[in-house]
This record gives sequence, C-alpha cells and structure tokens, in this order.
Amino acid sequence: MKTDLRLQFPDRRHYELRFQSLFDAGRAYAFECDAEGCVNLDSLSARAKLNYLYARSVIGREFSVPEVKRRHH
Repeated sequence: MKTDLRLQFPDRRHYELRFQSLFDAGRAYAFECDAEGCVNLDSLSARAKLNYLYARSVIGREFSVPEVKRRHH
C-alpha cells in the first residue's frame, strides 16, 4: 500500500528548515519541512539529501542551528 506523504506532512510546503552560514550571510540551505522542522528525506533528491546531511553535520562550525521559517508565496 502506497502512503500519501501529503497526509503525513500536510503543511510541509508552507515551512522551511533553514541552515544559515556562519561566515557568509548570502549562503544558506533551506529544505521543505513541517511546522516542527521535520524534513521528509524520502522526498528529497539525492543531491538535496546530501546537502541536508552535510548542513546538519557542520552545525556550529559552518552553519547555525537551523530555524523553521514560514515560506513566503
């Protein structure tokens, strides 16, 4: 049975988890998430998944602690 991910992450398109660079204000990674900051890794491309895992691994050294932000449409 296929699970509809929109039911698991109903408001995911309205939020992003943002990793801001500690050294370059113009550099950041942002990923769709729910209101609590949960990212659906299965929905990410291979490259986006690598970027997400990288950003998480260098929190405090290259990127700040991520923030959940409301997306602007």
